Amino acid sequence: MEKHEVDNQLQIELNDDIAQGAYANLAIITHSSSEFIVDFIRVMPGLPKASVKSRIILAPEHAKRLLRALEDNVEKYEQVFGTIQLNEEQFAQPIASIKGEA
Repeated sequence: MEKHEVDNQLQIELNDDIAQGAYANLAIITHSSSEFIVDFIRVMPGLPKASVKSRIILAPEHAKRLLRALEDNVEKYEQVFGTIQLNEEQFAQPIASIKGEA
């Protein structure tokens, strides 16, 4: 188990199962007035079903902090490895008929 210290006060433990991570190639984000829900999904080619691998629920303030942290990290990544190219045709518009079980 790894331990990280944040701001010299908070110790964060990362157990081995969580450290392995879960691969996702789609994220669906929904929100209400009090929370943002991010579902990380693995879509397999040719299969009609996809499964949610992880669901993260955030307060709006934490969602905005996450957005800023991602923007900062993408900038740092691109400074080292070059611009991330996006093929806009690969991105599907949100599908209103997506149904899942929570």
